[in-house]
Amino acid sequence: MHIDDHSLCNDFPHQRELILRLINGNEEFARIAEAYTRIDTEIHALEVDESPIGDDAMHELKHQRTLLKDGLYERMMAAE
Repeated sequence: MHIDDHSLCNDFPHQRELILRLINGNEEFARIAEAYTRIDTEIHALEVDESPIGDDAMHELKHQRTLLKDGLYERMMAAE
């Protein structure tokens, strides 16, 4: 099974410098980025290990990841 890498720098490769600058200089962005990474890592581990998880639970994790990514993207666009 192919599993996509959804790290922030992978999903926004042209924004890598901005992402790193915001993580290092903006506490709120860093906090949200950390939560995003935590959920993304959990999803990735579940997919790689093909761990038993219900569809609803996986959907909820992916929904949370999407909401966090949307918030981070909005902050990135505001910071440019």
